[in-house]
Amino acid sequence: MSKQRKEKILIVDDEENIRKSLRMIFEYDGYAILEAADGEEALKAIDETVGLDLVLLDIKLPGLDGLEVLAELKKRPYSPEVIMISGHGTVHTAVEATKLGAFDFFEKPLHRERVLLSVRNALSQNRLARECSDLRKKTEKKYQLIGNHPSMKALWEQILKIAPTNATIMIYGESGTGKEIIARAVHSHSQRSKDAFVQVNCAAIPEELIESELFGHVKGAFTGATEKKPGKFELADHGTVFLDEIGDMSRKTQAKVLRVLEEGEIQKVGSGRIEKVDVRVIAATNKDLKKEIEEGNFREDLYFRLNVVPLHSPALRDKKEDIPLLIDYFVGNFVAENNFRVKSFTPAAIGAMLKFPWKGNVRELKNVVERLLIMTDADIIDRQDLPEYLKGEADLFLPDVTQVENLKKFRDLAEKEFILAKLEENDWNISRTARQIDTPRSNLYKKLEQYGIKIKAGVGEAAAPSSPEKEKGGEESPNSTGQDGR
Repeated sequence: MSKQRKEKILIVDDEENIRKSLRMIFEYDGYAILEAADGEEALKAIDETVGLDLVLLDIKLPGLDGLEVLAELKKRPYSPEVIMISGHGTVHTAVEATKLGAFDFFEKPLHRERVLLSVRNALSQNRLARECSDLRKKTEKKYQLIGNHPSMKALWEQILKIAPTNATIMIYGESGTGKEIIARAVHSHSQRSKDAFVQVNCAAIPEELIESELFGHVKGAFTGATEKKPGKFELADHGTVFLDEIGDMSRKTQAKVLRVLEEGEIQKVGSGRIEKVDVRVIAATNKDLKKEIEEGNFREDLYFRLNVVPLHSPALRDKKEDIPLLIDYFVGNFVAENNFRVKSFTPAAIGAMLKFPWKGNVRELKNVVERLLIMTDADIIDRQDLPEYLKGEADLFLPDVTQVENLKKFRDLAEKEFILAKLEENDWNISRTARQIDTPRSNLYKKLEQYGIKIKAGVGEAAAPSSPEKEKGGEESPNSTGQDGR
């Protein structure tokens, strides 16, 4: 069982007796203690100590005084909390220290219980700050926008231009292309990044609940409203609201969203009170909104309000060069989140995936990668480990030439891959597959037997006839006597 890490405290005081007394108090309480006698020594210790949690800092020091050390310390990223100590404290000095970021301020002589209480509170706040920072890093890593394709580089340039503004954005793209990730990238590079990012899937919320979800409701507003509930716009005050699949929102709700955009006002369901909110709205859709407007499904005035800056999320088939990068990214995330062992993909497997059309886009690729990591026993994932549908379409049914000794084996392997792919494509229906590949059904059965291909149970024709040549009405031809049928 691993021991909990000892929290580290640096005591900075030019009086050795003060340092010794504090060391005894804190070591008895289980903390790891470091010491420094002046400002320069303190800054050196701070820079050289990994995971320093707290600094007790005297104001009167030789050379750099405590306030100068504090100001310098707060310039560093992830700086520890600081408690100031003074033998000649004044209100002005305490206020100055607080302005510079000190957690607390003590006058000498120090009182043991009060110091320990303040130290525990400071360390608790430091832990919370570190946890928030780690969580933010994990979230940012999980929602990274990955890609070196020119279309992705152009998208990044647009994001960096518009993120610092409050402009409303409409993101267009097919399902699974990463529209939410684009919205999060805009938010994280905006002046609102320290406030909430609130996502709403407009297609997933029933029509009778969408207004309550967006704007909140008061107690008793409708059956089941047993208490007051804030809406998404209220929760995102000073932050960003991401309205995904906005093309599925009803016209009634669209009118209320328009009011938020124009006036910055919301009205809870069941309330007559108007409330002000300050939110940035980013919307996304996979629909043609101009067509939706023509058909009367989407408000034209809302479209113009949302479409201030349009962004386009490219389909994966249009940026296939990024597939290896995305595979590495998904593997890294899955391994870290699930404490899983690292696995790698062979060039042959990646080559097959590069040739697949990926109708489900990046989401489909992510799901395939995660499934392969879970289901493949070996640490190296090769082409034969891929799903049959992916192998069939991707590699044009050709085997790896480096693994084939002669022409006959190459031909047999290619033919087997071709048949498997076409069977998968036709849901293992033998008659339909035979018609598609232009060969008699009896000949296809022979090929299945030749290559040891078993019909999937419950799909297609469940079993081959005992004598293909005797099929009634069989699709016989001069080539159906066991030859290749080519």
